[in-house]
Amino acid sequence: MDMVMKLGAASPVVIFTKSSCCISHSITTLFCSFGINPTIYELDKLSNGKQIEKALIELGCQPSVPAIFIGNEFVGGANEIMSLNVRGQLKQLFKG
Repeated sequence: MDMVMKLGAASPVVIFTKSSCCISHSITTLFCSFGINPTIYELDKLSNGKQIEKALIELGCQPSVPAIFIGNEFVGGANEIMSLNVRGQLKQLFKG
């Protein structure tokens, strides 16, 4: 789990994903529409991807991807991001 937290804190916005996950792609596209260029870790392309995925599940990510960190904080998955966006609160997180 320490590795996940370290990677999540390495950039202002981090998305853990899998290359085949269309929801992750949609979240990335949403962030880009705000002018945010997130750091993306595709778990199926990383040698330690299975370990990272296990740690994300331990963090409470169900499903494991997408998992989003903003400003060194774990925000959640697609449901949390879309909920924040619908309420107009997502953009504010990027300014923090």
